[in-house]
Amino acid sequence: MLNNLGLFLSKRAFLSPEVEGYVESDGSLRLTYTELNNRSNQVANAFVKAGIEKGERVGLLLMNSSEFMEAYFALAKIGAVVVPLNWRLVADELEFILKDSGTKRLIFDNEFVETVSDLHSRGDKTDILQWLQVCGNGEAAFFADDYRAFRDAEEDREPEVTACDDDMLYIMYTSGTTGLPKGVVHTHHTAIWGLFSIAATANYNIPERFLACLPMFHVGALTPLAVNVYRGVTSVVMRSFDPVAAWKIIESEKITSALCVPAMLNFMVQVPNFGDFDRSTLRWIMTGAAPVPVALTQQYQSMGISIQQVYGLTETCGPACLMDGEGAIKRPESTGKAFFHTEVKIVDDSGNDCPAGTAGEVLVRGEHIMTEYWNRPDATAETLVDGWLRTGDVATMDEEGYVSIQDRIKDMIISGGENVYPAEIEGVLMSHESIAEAAVIGQESETWGESPLAIVVKTDDSLSTAEVLEYCQGKLARFKQPKAVEFIDVIPRNPSGKILKRVLREQYPAKADV
Repeated sequence: MLNNLGLFLSKRAFLSPEVEGYVESDGSLRLTYTELNNRSNQVANAFVKAGIEKGERVGLLLMNSSEFMEAYFALAKIGAVVVPLNWRLVADELEFILKDSGTKRLIFDNEFVETVSDLHSRGDKTDILQWLQVCGNGEAAFFADDYRAFRDAEEDREPEVTACDDDMLYIMYTSGTTGLPKGVVHTHHTAIWGLFSIAATANYNIPERFLACLPMFHVGALTPLAVNVYRGVTSVVMRSFDPVAAWKIIESEKITSALCVPAMLNFMVQVPNFGDFDRSTLRWIMTGAAPVPVALTQQYQSMGISIQQVYGLTETCGPACLMDGEGAIKRPESTGKAFFHTEVKIVDDSGNDCPAGTAGEVLVRGEHIMTEYWNRPDATAETLVDGWLRTGDVATMDEEGYVSIQDRIKDMIISGGENVYPAEIEGVLMSHESIAEAAVIGQESETWGESPLAIVVKTDDSLSTAEVLEYCQGKLARFKQPKAVEFIDVIPRNPSGKILKRVLREQYPAKADV
């Protein structure tokens, strides 16, 4: 078998033809692995008939759905490159990603017709030649074709596989510290080793029924879904997260495992009478993207639910470190040890290994590390050094190999599981005619983990907090928008002009209201 990720679905359909591979969380759709693979083959054959070429980029602006999953594996089989798109982004942000990646075909959901119509009206500001709309019961927009009709017109025979190993599989964009998103390139090889690493480390017991809550455009959802195919797990997929619905699904679908960010875990235990739902089948929930409060871990542990804390990045295809539930109670400050097939070390500013307990930068190595940042050779050279990925995170490692994250070199804010980079918000703020300087830091939030705080030097005394917040609307995705504003006379900087975020965090230590 070629090392092509799409063929993992073909092989699973061969081995487990009657096992449910994909289930809509409301029970409206249930697909066996045979049915899921057949749909994927139809999509692949339809694109081949439409003249797609190996290496051609296809954007997916889709909610969690069977269409996302079937298209992902279909495009993998025929050697196309998937560009997963964050549907929280506004049109300007999507335009940049589509143009930068050279995306020529776009599959999009009904929910995003207005945004996609805006993109279509911009002409050659994108390179898109084919627009495919998942229409539901309605009709496609005048410029688009019906995705399901496009799929269903073709046979479900296996297509010719044209990609493997070091051929590109997807370009996943992550916000950059310079304010522009960077495209993380993963190949069939790196993606396959990403799923190998998780499958070899996490506690899967077959038959497993896995609740998928995170959006599929995230590596934290996409790689685990591929693991599920590899292991023959049933993926029960929520179109979008709802804490009440999550408990109902755990009960009705007899969920055994799940993946949620800490904010989701917190929302779930805020549900009134959540203890009335039957959760007896649920063994563990994997969580990451932000530290998990010890009290929250203990609360789930008291319910018999193990919390497995994970540390990883888009650049690592997901895995870096994993902490099991028992370890999370004993070492609440730690994110665990390196995954199987993964190496992690802590180094000082000179690149030398740090002694146990000494803080330094986290470096990760493994076959699942990205190959490059798309069109960013300088950023690639800075991040990939001698086979190691520089994460930009500061941590310690004890003598047993447990890693504890201390801080983020790049000042990234994690809000509700989403990566938010201050430089991007600062760029928008600085475009306001009444703002001379701007800095953004994260404030602790009981709801979101962290919320962005804008610290502004204004040139017009009449500029108000409400005006600043209003200005950001439509220019940034909602999760990136500042939740509060503080006005200041001078923003502290070091001699080279870099904003002293540490000083600002000391000046504004209060928790966010949201």
